[in-house]
Amino acid sequence: MKVRDNTIKLNQFLKLMGIVPTGGQAKLMIQGGDVQVNGMLETRRGRRLIPGDQVTVEGQTFEVNLDNNKDQDAVSADN
Repeated sequence: MKVRDNTIKLNQFLKLMGIVPTGGQAKLMIQGGDVQVNGMLETRRGRRLIPGDQVTVEGQTFEVNLDNNKDQDAVSADN
């Protein structure tokens, strides 16, 4: 999964974190009102996330931490 301009789309982030296995399921979860970004309901699957954003799904919060200088994406999760 490519990270551009140090951002990632919300639906891609959900797949990267293993919260959903497919983009279709990410879309349904986001549009269904099950996802918050920085404490606010987010229904746009194309919402661009930046480092430091907090994504909350089903009571679990994930912090976006992307680094374009490495070959792999770095993402941290807080329970």
